[in-house]
Amino acid sequence: MSRTQKMLFGAFAIIAIAAAAFLPRLLEQRQLADDPELLGAGIILLQQGRDMPQLQMLDQNEQPVQLDSLKGQWSLLFFGYTFCPDICPTTLAQLRNIRGKLPTASAQRLQVYLVSVDPARDTPARLKEYLGYFDKSFKGLSGPPETLGRFSDAVSIPYVPADTSKPNYTVQHSGNLALVGPDGRLRGFIRAPFDSQKLLAVLPALLRRD
Repeated sequence: MSRTQKMLFGAFAIIAIAAAAFLPRLLEQRQLADDPELLGAGIILLQQGRDMPQLQMLDQNEQPVQLDSLKGQWSLLFFGYTFCPDICPTTLAQLRNIRGKLPTASAQRLQVYLVSVDPARDTPARLKEYLGYFDKSFKGLSGPPETLGRFSDAVSIPYVPADTSKPNYTVQHSGNLALVGPDGRLRGFIRAPFDSQKLLAVLPALLRRD
């Protein structure tokens, strides 16, 4: 094989690898449910959903939670942390208000989770205390950095691991919510910032779905 042929072969190989990485995301984007009312409220649903990872974390009561077993109701996953100075308390307060204004049957079909992106400081006890300031029905999830990273990748909610050697460090993270259906599969996302009135208008119908 000549040098030119080797160079061409290498170029095609790079293109093939890039396409293999990009194509699934592109196809998934084309599969997004096209519902104007949901989209207007910032809700993006996947037509086919996505399996949740087979990982285990601890809840705020130090009980193990299997992430692929969040079934029976709709779950909202917010990746944040208790020492967050702004977006986390604002988001949790907004979710408390939204849940409190939903019809009772709808509220009972909705479980809010705070997934800690600060495993160095957010113990289950700390999560329980913090969530109690907002809504005692909210649940927390914590785990080692490796598990957290795999979970974040699986549900496409990014964060940047912090340098824990710095005092009073902060953690950069997404404000979007992952939406898990009663079947235990990732069904979509809610984009930040949230419009409470629009969400209240569409959530009851969504939460009736299986």
